[in-house]
Amino acid sequence: MSAGLFGLLDDVAAIAKLAAASVDDVGAAAGKATAKAAGVVVDDTAVTPQYVQGIAAERELPIIKKIAIGSLRNKLLIILPVALVLSQWMEWLIAPILMVGGAYLAFEGAEKVWERLRHHDDVVGDLPSPHPDGKDEKTLVASAIRTDLILSTEIMVIALKEVADQSFWARLAILVVVAIAITIGVYGVVGLIVKMDDAGLSLAQRRSRFSRAVGRGLVAAMPRLLAVISVVGVIAMLWVGGHILLSNAAEVGWHWPYDTVHHAEEDIHHQVQGVGALAGWLFNTLVSFVVGLVVGGLIVAVTHLLPFGRRHGAEAH
Repeated sequence: MSAGLFGLLDDVAAIAKLAAASVDDVGAAAGKATAKAAGVVVDDTAVTPQYVQGIAAERELPIIKKIAIGSLRNKLLIILPVALVLSQWMEWLIAPILMVGGAYLAFEGAEKVWERLRHHDDVVGDLPSPHPDGKDEKTLVASAIRTDLILSTEIMVIALKEVADQSFWARLAILVVVAIAITIGVYGVVGLIVKMDDAGLSLAQRRSRFSRAVGRGLVAAMPRLLAVISVVGVIAMLWVGGHILLSNAAEVGWHWPYDTVHHAEEDIHHQVQGVGALAGWLFNTLVSFVVGLVVGGLIVAVTHLLPFGRRHGAEAH
């Protein structure tokens, strides 16, 4: 009996070790997949703060919380199941779906450029007033979640490609970890950014001269920082949208655009001494941005010409 008990305990210990090793493997794979998607994560972080620019201070964190919940719902309930099913049985559909998303992202970025060109004297562009009513806030959150859906799709697909050799259940576990970690990271940073002015006001009221100086500096810097982040967010939309279109055009059989850019990037990498990798990446980024701006601009032009375009309807009133 005791021998059987000890044997059972040995088996339990072995299973526990195997489970611990599996958890370690999932954590390591999730970390690697997240690192590969870092570029899009940065873009997501840059895009989001513009949605709370001009909003009353007490509504900033509640709105970010709503967007974060929507983002997590996007990743876990929409993107993850669809990505796993497609990768298992219909992998050929992933690239066209991503291209549709890239075109939408480019359209959003180009439309914001168009809005700013038309209303260059408007500080917050087409964002709601500092005291939005329930309808405007709901519309703003919905718009942010739609944009997040595209960026999150790119993040999750990049992560999925990194763990394509894993079993179905391992992929599921890894992508759940990636989804949760990235959502917490992105919206945690966004929350810190938008509340920096409140932290500055708090520091400015303390007795310490140093604290007051730092607080006043934070308060003075916030409008400029948010303006920069807003511009970076628009650039990120166009850059990521263009990159999605370029890279996935090759996946659906149109290799010339991506191959041309990729070969030029490699030539720059080898020919430029010292900073070749950076110069090559900047070239690729610039081309992706131009592609996003051109494609997005064409879509904006078409939507403005169509009688049922959303901007056309607004202008009619």
